[in-house]
Amino acid sequence: MRFFIYTILLLIGYSSYAQQPHTISLQQSKEAALKYSKAIQNSELDIESAEAGIKIAKAAHLPSVDVTGVGVYGFKDLVPAMPEMLPEGINNFYMAGVAAVQPLYTGGKIKSYNELAELQLQVNKLRAQQSVDSVLLITAQKYWNLVNLQEQHKVLEANERLLDTLLKQQNDLLASGLIARNDLLKVKVQRSRLLLNKSQLESGKKIALLDFSLYVGIPYDSSLVMQDTLATDVLPPLYSLGPDTSLVENSNYQLLQKMLEGERLQTRLTKADYMPTVSIGVNAAQAGVLDRGIGSTFVPLSFGMVSIPISDWWSEGKHKMKQRAISEQKAKNNFESVSDQLKVGITKAWYDLVDSRKEIAFAQENLEQASSNLQVSQDNYASGLASVTEVMDAQALYQEAASALARAYANFQLKKESYAYASGISSGQR
Repeated sequence: MRFFIYTILLLIGYSSYAQQPHTISLQQSKEAALKYSKAIQNSELDIESAEAGIKIAKAAHLPSVDVTGVGVYGFKDLVPAMPEMLPEGINNFYMAGVAAVQPLYTGGKIKSYNELAELQLQVNKLRAQQSVDSVLLITAQKYWNLVNLQEQHKVLEANERLLDTLLKQQNDLLASGLIARNDLLKVKVQRSRLLLNKSQLESGKKIALLDFSLYVGIPYDSSLVMQDTLATDVLPPLYSLGPDTSLVENSNYQLLQKMLEGERLQTRLTKADYMPTVSIGVNAAQAGVLDRGIGSTFVPLSFGMVSIPISDWWSEGKHKMKQRAISEQKAKNNFESVSDQLKVGITKAWYDLVDSRKEIAFAQENLEQASSNLQVSQDNYASGLASVTEVMDAQALYQEAASALARAYANFQLKKESYAYASGISSGQR
């Protein structure tokens, strides 16, 4: 008997747990999205590729070693026999050699290539951080959109209860013959309209949940609930008293700086093409004929090479250097222009955030007035001083005010995330 009771209690507890909604927080959403994002995974691969590029650039400091071998066999004698000097003809020939060359001076090319490779790594790291920031922003936007839909659902449910109460009163009054059937139909029509809005909202929420689940990489669950709610009774704080346009933490600004640096390195590389190059090396080779004892032994030779592209200084090189100077100046102009645009974008995002906060204050005031108006209408209706139409109008205004306040709070969260993304505020400070 005890076992039976224990089993029943266990099943009841499991059923209660199974019916609890599955919730997810904003932080959990961001962590899941960061792990799942293919863009972030590709950014990490780009970093690995750039690290390999650094190793390739460093290898230019090392001597290059080449080994060559050539073998020739002829079906007829390659060299016919010559009496007294070459009793038999030669039908094969081989040659083998090895050479090592060490560059001593390349006009600064090796150093510039190393700096370019390091710069590319820094650029890829910045782009990887941009991918992270973008994923966090989009995840937050999708999350707060769902929070808004949840709050809108609460508003509709609260107003549905109001209409249900009013409908019950109308049914009782109609049964008592105190009102016309037309008044009851008005309440039913408004309630039907609300139920339609509720159904459409639930469908939209399911689509938004599917989009959210696919983006953060979690299984779709139509009962998934966002953990956060909108504290519509308080005015949320701002980051600071004004926009931060210093661009110090802005990744786009940092990328512009890297692009400008890259243009300067490209100019140095072009200039290096017309500078002298110096290298030294060692070479050894052997040639001979197989099975004839004819050939040489490996004889090592050291050598030095100097190359000076003199004619390029006043012909091709002069014009290419002019092209590089133009490209570098364009990069400087672009740097200044885009920097100004970034400041404008940050300033706009800030004032959008400020305006969204003001929108909350206005929405709070409207809801307070709509709530008072609804209470007065209900009291007057109960006293016979107002018609059911006036109550429904007050209820509609209250519903719209409550819905607008929820939207205003959700919009503030979205603007807050957008400003943080534009100004470079890290996710830990948001």
